[in-house]
Amino acid sequence: MKITRVETIYLRQEQVREQCDSGQDALIVRVETDAGITGLGEVDSNPMAAKGAIDGPFSHTTACGLAQVVIGEDPFETEKIWYKMYRANIYGGRRGVGIHAMSGIDMALWDIKGKALGLPVWKLLGGGFQQRIRCYASSLFGPTPRKTAELARRFRDQGFTAVKFGWDPMGRDAKTDVALVREARRGLGEQADLLIDAGLAWDAATAIHRARAFAEYDIFWLEEPLRPDDYEGYRRLSEATDVRIAAGEEESNRLSFLELMDKGKIDVVQVDLTRCGGFTEAMKIASLAWDRGLVVANHGFTTYINVAAALHWLASVPNALICEFVTEENTSLREFVTRRKFRARDGYLDVPCEPGLGVDLDEEAVRRFRVA
Repeated sequence: MKITRVETIYLRQEQVREQCDSGQDALIVRVETDAGITGLGEVDSNPMAAKGAIDGPFSHTTACGLAQVVIGEDPFETEKIWYKMYRANIYGGRRGVGIHAMSGIDMALWDIKGKALGLPVWKLLGGGFQQRIRCYASSLFGPTPRKTAELARRFRDQGFTAVKFGWDPMGRDAKTDVALVREARRGLGEQADLLIDAGLAWDAATAIHRARAFAEYDIFWLEEPLRPDDYEGYRRLSEATDVRIAAGEEESNRLSFLELMDKGKIDVVQVDLTRCGGFTEAMKIASLAWDRGLVVANHGFTTYINVAAALHWLASVPNALICEFVTEENTSLREFVTRRKFRARDGYLDVPCEPGLGVDLDEEAVRRFRVA
């Protein structure tokens, strides 16, 4: 079997709000083979930059469009192909968008392997640790503390045992920050877990102050309070509070995750399969976390392709903590892109058992949302 084509598909919903919601558009990667088997992947990044990294022409041997690198290769040779892509794009792809673009192709190759063998990706990865994975409802904060309480109550009533709120208006001032967390806890009640995503809002000293203030409301974790390169700040924060500190969605390959784990001393390693280098790299990151006694969770605010990939990965590692499951109500794209829709039951998601990822595109939706 050989790879014959790599297609990038940019989708965008009709109205895109100026908010931190990466589910309003999507870059889908479709890899075709001469055996008639097609694999799907996704890239969560600057979509047109990642599209250019895949579709671009040959410039020289260390700056080449990724599609050219993989055409003609055997899709089963995922490890070899990963390093071939990395080497062929090493000028622009050692971090960030180059690795993001590789993620979509790698994910699609694992989908192809699963379909060819009639096995789900988690089984190919040697997984089977869990068949159902606890998830948390993931939402932006409401515009006010009161609206946040209403959202929390709604998610609790839907059966979620954990809920996360994040980003604006968190970070405006101390009074607002504490009120948002207090009202989220009030709406959620005492039994469910409350997760807080600060959205890169503070410096280390402020983050330490907020973590101590939020501890009164028994938060499950505090996510990304600092800019991603402030590893010294993360260390100071982690050592100053008993609140779990979670981070990682801004990181790309395992080398940057090592900085966060070893220098930043975080507690929860968050890995986005559409950014980190796909399954091939995510398995290595999870192993590095395991070696350090750390748990992992996915990051994913995009389509159900990303959700499916996360479930396969989390089911394949021994140190999975919980799964992010987006419930942001202003995003419509994810409900159309794939024919399969994931639904939480009693706060859990079922791990797909179909061959490959277990998701297919809805071609009518592709035609509707595709940007020419």
